[in-house]
Amino acid sequence: MEEAEKELERRSKFLSSLIQKKKSIEQHEDLKVHVRACDMPLPLQNHAFHYARLHLESLLPGTKLDSKLLALSLKKEFDSSYGPAWHCIVGTSFGSYVTHSLGGFLYFSIDKVYILLFKTAVEPLEH
Repeated sequence: MEEAEKELERRSKFLSSLIQKKKSIEQHEDLKVHVRACDMPLPLQNHAFHYARLHLESLLPGTKLDSKLLALSLKKEFDSSYGPAWHCIVGTSFGSYVTHSLGGFLYFSIDKVYILLFKTAVEPLEH
């Protein structure tokens, strides 16, 4: 019986994540945001989408995107808003494999710019 309950819980979480992803896509079609993978509450996703969009819209016409600047800016915004330690990777072509804190992972694209934003736990090193 315990395994059946675990399987039911697993399926429930999966369906909830699909529903959340669908809501996210519906709400952000106007921003041309495409969620690639997500383990993040909707308010934090919205914050990331709007912040990234504002940064991209602030570029002067003909100006090339500075990926490092967007990554640094988004990381600092999330560090100050939600505490450390956020990490951000921005580019048009990259691979990654990361470990993140629960509820702290978002991989999305705006136009042709891909953004990976994730949080890790900060623990003091033991000597």
